[in-house]
Amino acid sequence: MYEVIVNQLKQIERSHHVKVLFAVESGSRAWGIASKESDYDVRFIYIHPVDWYLTIDPQGIGKKRDVIELPIHDHLDISGWEVTKALRLFRKCNPSILEWMRSSPIYLQPYSFISKLRLLEDEVFHPKSMLSHYIQIAKQNYASLQGENVKVKSYLYALRSLFACKWIEQFNEIPPIHFQHLLSQMKINGKLRNEIEQLVKSKVFDKRETIRPIPIFNDYIEHELYSLKDYIKNLYGEKNDPTVQLDKLFRETLREVWNEKFDAF
Repeated sequence: MYEVIVNQLKQIERSHHVKVLFAVESGSRAWGIASKESDYDVRFIYIHPVDWYLTIDPQGIGKKRDVIELPIHDHLDISGWEVTKALRLFRKCNPSILEWMRSSPIYLQPYSFISKLRLLEDEVFHPKSMLSHYIQIAKQNYASLQGENVKVKSYLYALRSLFACKWIEQFNEIPPIHFQHLLSQMKINGKLRNEIEQLVKSKVFDKRETIRPIPIFNDYIEHELYSLKDYIKNLYGEKNDPTVQLDKLFRETLREVWNEKFDAF
């Protein structure tokens, strides 16, 4: 499948006249909770030639598309962000792009872009922004866990989001993305830990999609959401503005990828 994905990315470069800066697996396969039937969620960052950026018309919706998305086919879901969109989201401490930067396998990384971007992570890390994102995901998944039969992945997605929040609260750093890595550092009782490990096994090996609600999970999710609500209220801290560094990285990447020599005014 690796070669299929790389070939598909190369085809995207040719058909859209772009260069892929970084492409990686995302979602359940990167998190370590995928079954054999799970989709391959490939995410990438790409850059246009210099002339695409030198225009009097503004970029944005209705002007220039900043995403490339392919229809899901044969369990392959591929989509990417244009580099300036990715950099703006990175500046906001967007958890999605920060997760991509920690995901594997890496399908393409032909340029220095992502290595340089990683050096700026401390500049954009903002606990409250990340916590708000993960709390919202936990809430959305928990809302779907109220029926007679519920999706296993909804439990796992809610739990993983809460674990990411607890990691930020405990270590004050960007959390890892692998489910088991997060679980290993959670301060939870043995019974709950065992139930979670069994749930992961049922998703990965038994391929179970739905189960009856599990009260111990619901109680834990409710308790943590309530606790985090109070915690985030009292969380303060100003955001850094790394725009100068990100502009510099953007221009350096244009030069590296397209071998263009130009002066930035």
